[in-house]
Amino acid sequence: MGLTLLLGASSTAAFAQTPAAAPTARSEAPPLPASIQTQAATVESLTSDAEEALAAAAALVADADALNAEVAASGLPVEAPTEVSVSAVDTATADLDGLDLLPIVLLPSLTTAVTDAVTAAQADVDALRERLAAAVAAEEARRAAEEAAAKAAAEEAARVAAEEARRAAAAAAPAVSGPVASTGDNSPGAAQAAARDIMASQYGWGDGEFSCLVSLWNKESGWNYAAYNSSSGAAGIPQALPGSKMASAGGDWASNAVTQVRWGLGYIAGRYGSPCNAWGHSQSVGWY
Repeated sequence: MGLTLLLGASSTAAFAQTPAAAPTARSEAPPLPASIQTQAATVESLTSDAEEALAAAAALVADADALNAEVAASGLPVEAPTEVSVSAVDTATADLDGLDLLPIVLLPSLTTAVTDAVTAAQADVDALRERLAAAVAAEEARRAAEEAAAKAAAEEAARVAAEEARRAAAAAAPAVSGPVASTGDNSPGAAQAAARDIMASQYGWGDGEFSCLVSLWNKESGWNYAAYNSSSGAAGIPQALPGSKMASAGGDWASNAVTQVRWGLGYIAGRYGSPCNAWGHSQSVGWY
């Protein structure tokens, strides 16, 4: 019997005019119980902690390997131990590898083991890095000391060579050509007048160089032909050392101020090039 027969004629007409009802939507799954949600969150947190521990271990191993290689390449006497061991980290990470297959109950202890191993190895890395830095600083200090010593030795050698050259030049100062004036006046004024004439006629030096010469020999002897330094043995106006060197300018060097002036000007020309150069050297080191 059809539906229209069960409901009657009037009901059939009313039913025919009513739109078909929409299909019932699928019901959403009911939420998980709170206890299950808590368990899932715990698993996720433990897994995340384990992954972070493994990442930290990998970074530590790479850092330790790089430091070990740096120490070996330096060739420096680094204080022992000169290498960081990561065997404990490797063992701990091996136990935690494949964490997806491990029982959840084991994750906390295995993660802690990795973290502890990384912490201990990091302390070793930091200590070795400090020992390497100390070795580098010591090497730099050693090289600086060697360079300073070499520089000082070179400067001393140069000073000795310069002094030897000065003495050799003084010993080999050529005799001054031309007659030696003998006026009998050995006063400082007469000696200076003779020096000015010789400088102009034989060396082409003017008043500026004469002024330097006056200052130089004022300091050495006060232009006193009889000046004598009992400590060094230097003698005469130019303070020749020894005074007998002045014999190359004349046999009367001990009694003739002009002979001393001639020798002294020849020495200055050969050793320094000019009186002002000799005066500058004397001001700098105390002698010429």
